[in-house]
Amino acid sequence: MSEIKKVLRLRYHNNMSVRQIQSMSGISKSSVANYIKIYTDLAVPLEEVLALSDADLEDLFFIKKSKTSQTSIVSLSHPDWGLVREELSRKGMTRLLLWEEYKAKQPTLYSYSQFNRYFNKFLCTINPSMRQLHYAGDKLFIDYSGMTMPIVDQITGEISKAQIFVSVLGASGYTFVDASATQSTKEFIASHVKAFIFYGGVPNILVPDNLKAAVISHKKGGVVLNSSYADMGAHYGVAIEPARPYKPQDKSKVELGVKAIQRWILMRLRHHTFFSVDELNQKINELLDGYNNKVIKRLGKSRTELFYELDEPMLHPLRANHYIFKEFKTATVGVDYHIELEGSGYSVPFKYLGKKVDVVYTSTSVTISHEGSIIANHPRLSQRYHDSTLIEHMPSEHQYQYEKWNPRRILNWANTIGVHATTLMEAIMQSKSHQVRAYKSCMALLSLSKTYGHEALEMVCTVALELKTYKVASIESMLKTKTYLEYYNRQKIVANNNSYHNNHANIRGSAYYSMENEIAANNIQGAR
Repeated sequence: MSEIKKVLRLRYHNNMSVRQIQSMSGISKSSVANYIKIYTDLAVPLEEVLALSDADLEDLFFIKKSKTSQTSIVSLSHPDWGLVREELSRKGMTRLLLWEEYKAKQPTLYSYSQFNRYFNKFLCTINPSMRQLHYAGDKLFIDYSGMTMPIVDQITGEISKAQIFVSVLGASGYTFVDASATQSTKEFIASHVKAFIFYGGVPNILVPDNLKAAVISHKKGGVVLNSSYADMGAHYGVAIEPARPYKPQDKSKVELGVKAIQRWILMRLRHHTFFSVDELNQKINELLDGYNNKVIKRLGKSRTELFYELDEPMLHPLRANHYIFKEFKTATVGVDYHIELEGSGYSVPFKYLGKKVDVVYTSTSVTISHEGSIIANHPRLSQRYHDSTLIEHMPSEHQYQYEKWNPRRILNWANTIGVHATTLMEAIMQSKSHQVRAYKSCMALLSLSKTYGHEALEMVCTVALELKTYKVASIESMLKTKTYLEYYNRQKIVANNNSYHNNHANIRGSAYYSMENEIAANNIQGAR
């Protein structure tokens, strides 16, 4: 057996080191190392090298190329590894099937184990972002760039930081970029919708980072997604599988995509001054096509070409209606059979008093459900402190838990406290679109008489009427701190002083002018 074959067998079959081979074979360390280096550079399957005759092997290793060696080298050709990788990106394709197809076309092809070994070696030579094999149309990796872009307010000159959303398809690396004002859930989901439109479809799985806009908690026991984000995934029929915390390898595709976008796009825009996020997105879009169309040297194709070959055919079609951002909360139906949502009230059927209900709301609508069944729909109110009350939700008699309440009952209670308390209750009921909505506030205010007494409550009602303050919290605060006393006493002193100075025969007073205006109005009416 030639020295070359002996060295190669000991090295690759027995996994011996250079020193061990030298000790066992008696061949010098330099010669052993040289044989191994030449074989590594040849990148030819070991079985085919060992099958060569000693003469052909000598020619192959010492560049004494004869006609025989030329024939041998031609027979040692490799498959197109780039094409092998593309084929493996197709869902359902396996290495074994590809090897069998190549073996059928080229009977002298090396073994399946050698096929795997050389393919793995090829994967290690290309861009690290391409080392992981991803099925076509399977995963979309999502993250925000740590680098932001300044936006200048043209009026105030204030500078805000635009957030840069980046998404990368696993198989092709086709990339989408979108700037937004914040990383809020609403902006985050809006960037997803834009990305789906950009790709012309949706993948099987979304792989976001663990930002709060997407994930509430991610522990071994399970993942809790943000309700709005989960609803968006359900709308498009896409699964959401967040990357594991502190496991950057789970989203290495987008990590490298973010770095590339920072260098290829954001750095090119560093000297531009932007006055709006839309203006920034326009510039990003101009550069994004150039990035996606750039040829990847190791693969010989651009991300755009790979997208149309691999990912696009496997994406799921977009739904006809784009996702409308929704928010979710749980509320308790109050004594007035309304739920509170951002300062406004929305009615539900009175039989749900005291029940916990689920509220789903958009910029235009409010939907209220109880145990999975929808019990009320309302248009979203644009102004705070207004109410949306449906007549069919009202009971024939407003019965709340164990007692009946109505305006007469409330005013009768207020009369026991004082005139100003009664007037304040009337004002509160008039301030609401439906009197029923005021009952809760009126009952809470009148109940304060049990704690602070009738006299104190009457005095604070006087001050509340003067200041036009109808909030229970504000009135109770005045009672606790007794600040109403200072205001009440000051107004009383002013009233006494005015009464003293105005007590003069030559001063007509406001009553005279009110009467004079009434007479003038009657004269005009008679002339008509």
